[in-house]
Amino acid sequence: MTNSVTDCLCEEQLVNTVRGLQQNKPESVIYQTSLMSALLSGVYDGTTRVAELLQKGDFGLGTFNQLDGELIAFDSEVYQLRSDGSAREADPEQKTPFAVMTFFNPQYEHRFDRAASRDEVHQVIDQQVRSDNQFCALRISGRFSSVQTRTVPCQFRPYRSMPEVLDKQPVFRFNDCQGELIGFRTPQYMQGINVAGYHEHFITRDRKGGGHLLDYVLEAGVLTFGEISKLVIDLPRDNDFLRANLNPDNLDAAIRAVES
Repeated sequence: MTNSVTDCLCEEQLVNTVRGLQQNKPESVIYQTSLMSALLSGVYDGTTRVAELLQKGDFGLGTFNQLDGELIAFDSEVYQLRSDGSAREADPEQKTPFAVMTFFNPQYEHRFDRAASRDEVHQVIDQQVRSDNQFCALRISGRFSSVQTRTVPCQFRPYRSMPEVLDKQPVFRFNDCQGELIGFRTPQYMQGINVAGYHEHFITRDRKGGGHLLDYVLEAGVLTFGEISKLVIDLPRDNDFLRANLNPDNLDAAIRAVES
């Protein structure tokens, strides 16, 4: 009788321990406001504030209303990467038409002590997270031999589509600099809802420059990344979104053009 009671108590303790671990490590979730296809078609004004984004995650990327530069977030800090290549801390009241946020909870770490191209960095992730059906959040803290970025200039109504806007996008180069790279690897079946493949933003260590990443060479640094299997999307309800063509014939080609 005593053994039976003891066994029950041990089992109950185990269940409580597991529940406690689950509560301490909540499920990783990606929160997204609006759709990439909406941004592509010129829906450049949203109602979600930066302060609200930080309630959904401490890490992410996106853009600002009027397509006014790129958004990068990490360690619960949000920065605006501007069209002149500079960076500044975002105001909590600034709004976004498209952003992707999560509470960064990496499961893997890889240290680079030699130069690595963007493709070589991605290969490390792909070898560990083999299924393309899962999201992946990634971050690199390190020194970069070279970084090539672009940043979208502020737009004014009547808005042109994103491919038209990016036809003359400003491109910047940062050489021999330290900085932070954050991004997501998104499944191919999400193209149009998000950006399929790798989508990454960069900011220098002094927080004075950065942008949407086109290419880079990592000299040395630490890559951390983790899998995410849950997505929550907050869809706009304004007329711009409701009237937008969210499924154009050239959707995949258009997204690849504006993101590369």
